[in-house]
Amino acid sequence: MTPTAGSVAGKDDPKKVSVASMIGTAVESYDFFIYGTAAAAYFGTVFFHTDNALIGVLASFATLAIGFVFRPLGGYLAGHYGDRLGRKRVLMWSLVVMGVATVLVGVLPTYAQVGVLAPILLVVLRIAQGIGFGAEWSGAVLMAVEHAPERRRGFFGAVPQIGIPAGLLLANGAFLLSEQMFTGDWVWRAPFLASAVMVGVGMFIRMRVAESPEFDAMKASGEIRKTPALDVLRNDWRIVLRIVGLRLAETGGYYITTSFMLSYVVLASLTDRTTVLIGTLVGSALGLVSHLAFGALSDRIGRKPVFLFGSVFTILFGVPMFLLVNTGAAIAVVVAVALGLLFSHDPIFAVEASWFSEQFPRDVRSSGISLGYNAAAVVAGLLPFVATALYGLLGWYGPAGLFVLLGIISTWASRFAAETAPARVGPSAPATAGAPAQVR
Repeated sequence: MTPTAGSVAGKDDPKKVSVASMIGTAVESYDFFIYGTAAAAYFGTVFFHTDNALIGVLASFATLAIGFVFRPLGGYLAGHYGDRLGRKRVLMWSLVVMGVATVLVGVLPTYAQVGVLAPILLVVLRIAQGIGFGAEWSGAVLMAVEHAPERRRGFFGAVPQIGIPAGLLLANGAFLLSEQMFTGDWVWRAPFLASAVMVGVGMFIRMRVAESPEFDAMKASGEIRKTPALDVLRNDWRIVLRIVGLRLAETGGYYITTSFMLSYVVLASLTDRTTVLIGTLVGSALGLVSHLAFGALSDRIGRKPVFLFGSVFTILFGVPMFLLVNTGAAIAVVVAVALGLLFSHDPIFAVEASWFSEQFPRDVRSSGISLGYNAAAVVAGLLPFVATALYGLLGWYGPAGLFVLLGIISTWASRFAAETAPARVGPSAPATAGAPAQVR
């Protein structure tokens, strides 16, 4: 793809590149997250024929999980082609795949209209969403990290991460607005259809950003591998598994705090979904600032200390979070959800772009972080389903214990991940462009 004049001018401008990556990520996150909200609040009755509310939610969360199951396929394709053809090309096609699938969900017939064909079509489009979203993250963060000054990779790598809370903010805001403007099926259809406009904006912005300078350098020096993703699976599978463990507190806790909590407050007759949506909006709004703060802090004190703050908080906050929600008081529910996002999710997610990228040399970096990041997503996608099942068996103790367990796993995994922040370990060796030798 030939860069435009605007993209050439912005090639060495990390601010422009990171903001462009963030906006595109926000669009894709919006598409992915509106499905989670719709699955928790609407799809159990719209696409599945059951009189049991719990069974309907379980079936709906099962389709939510399918998208996560296919994210590693998107990650594998994105990693392979991101290391072979460039980070930018992957970002463009991932946005198209995600956008088309999301809009089509908005026009699907319901179970009442076409019977069992409705959930089948829903699953097909959810698979496409999973592939598209799985291809998104690695390219977005690498464009930011590889354009950034070495000692500010934590900060600039955190900028695209803002796209996640921004997308969540947009997704939940869209549903709150839709509930005020529409009735019937249009309440959940409108947010999906609105994606068409957002995807157009994201495409326009991404077309104006140049390719990663590190990929251009790889291409010029003949470092392009024929099978980068396979090479990572053969040689660096331990690092990939480590990343999976590191991500569980962040991504698993996130979906328990948001998607599961939307259905939990209704199943337990505590309050309505709007209260959880408001808490999610508050936490997401705070995340627009907290990610930058945590990313910048990781450049000064290291990636691992910032990460551990989030993973240990996850361990400590699991039970108190549910105790707050169980009061049914609106302010307590909002505070619980917002704190879960702010301190359990944000510190970990803020450092993932830089820390995970620094675990691999540049010729397999896209493949390495894509495979690790999206493999963890498979586990995360199952967690709303598992949390709901545990609630059915054990009451709120089940999902609260699951939340704590995720924090324990990630804290344990961090013991085996090397610190990589230049402020702590010195400048990176040019040959590996950021991959710490002790990890290899």
